[in-house]
Amino acid sequence: MEGNERNAEEQMPAHRRTGLGSVMIGAIVAAALVGAAWAVLRVDPSGRRGSGLSDRFDLDVERYTTVDPKLVAYEETGAFATGMAEVRAIVAGPDDRVYVAGDQAVRVFDLGGKPLEAIAVDGTPQCIAVGGPEHQFPGRIYVGLGDRVEVFDAGAEPVETWREGLGGKSVLTSIAVAEDDVFVADAGNRIVLRYDTRGKLIGRIGEPDPDRGIRGFFIPSPCFDVAVTPDGLLRVVNPAARRIEAYTFDGDLLGSWGKASAEIDGFFGCCNPAHFAVLEDGRFVTSEKGIPRIKVYSNRGQFECVVADPQTLAQGKVVVDETRAEHQLKALDVATTRQGWILALDPTHRTVRIFKPKG
Repeated sequence: MEGNERNAEEQMPAHRRTGLGSVMIGAIVAAALVGAAWAVLRVDPSGRRGSGLSDRFDLDVERYTTVDPKLVAYEETGAFATGMAEVRAIVAGPDDRVYVAGDQAVRVFDLGGKPLEAIAVDGTPQCIAVGGPEHQFPGRIYVGLGDRVEVFDAGAEPVETWREGLGGKSVLTSIAVAEDDVFVADAGNRIVLRYDTRGKLIGRIGEPDPDRGIRGFFIPSPCFDVAVTPDGLLRVVNPAARRIEAYTFDGDLLGSWGKASAEIDGFFGCCNPAHFAVLEDGRFVTSEKGIPRIKVYSNRGQFECVVADPQTLAQGKVVVDETRAEHQLKALDVATTRQGWILALDPTHRTVRIFKPKG
């Protein structure tokens, strides 16, 4: 195992030796951060009532919705419509094919937005993954629907349905594929399930285990993303902790990175990052809700640059109170291509937005 996984920059939890007390302290600190931010950032997403705060607070809001142009290293070069009424997940698969899950289907496009095929599914797809060239079944499609995973071959023909380890409480939010393994994030049960490529359950990752220094996942809302990185590790968002954790496939916690902050290098709100993807060189692309922004971090979790700021993604709107439907801004799921492009799935306009490195 590479030594940098245990480096302080990965923020190995120093509170492993504590139990319930550290959880309570963390909750109090998180509540204080959200309470303070609410006084600064409360706005009306519709824009009809304005912020309801003084000009001084409006200036503070601008501080978080306007990013120094020097930090923005990407530009939006195009977009294409999905033709769907509602979109939920995106992934870039082999041969530069883009897979979008929404409505009751998975639609496949080329990078120019040309429709290639559509796969009907029985239910509402919430997440999707596609096996790459290293996978035992390249091009195989895995779709998470409620309490099951539907599997299709590279030709979009149904193969099988996985239900082992899942049930009525399951809320599937993300799927990640390795060479011989498939990882399924279940936000309802706050666990990541490890399957072999035939659908046999072979492990459960993230269950609280004080002896192994694992406190478990804290998931206030269904934002619970996973990915396999080029270093052979499983990366999992612990959303309420505002960090990304690194695990072996056997479930050993190696470290984490990320911090709770409204500043550009941190993650704000109840549960962020909402989504993330990984570039081929191991860098992370994160997408946040509350303060909508997409950013790039190094493979060790150091902030590098901004892909898109709140002005670009949501006309500068920010949301702290997400308990009311009219006070919600849906997060943009993200995917990466082998060319280094970043694809953002816009749930408001039902489009795929394309961002490329400047220059």
